[in-house]
Amino acid sequence: MGLLMTLLIGFIVGVIAKFLMPGRDPGGFIITILLGIAGAFVAGYLGQAFGLYRSGEPAGFLAAIVGAMILLFIYRLAVGRREFPR
Repeated sequence: MGLLMTLLIGFIVGVIAKFLMPGRDPGGFIITILLGIAGAFVAGYLGQAFGLYRSGEPAGFLAAIVGAMILLFIYRLAVGRREFPR
């Protein structure tokens, strides 16, 4: 059940992260949602490592948003630097 909750929270967080970080995303809306899901997983694992969450417990909503925003920022830096030929 923890995995399903993390996916659901991640989906919602991806949408919120998109609205909190305005600007063009190189990957679009779907990539942002996937980064939100990944951010929820990262926040959950980091929270477990720091003793904030127990094993199998999904990350908190705010922690997942922060994780998604960090991943979205890193993604924009990595992909935004590439120049695409026209």
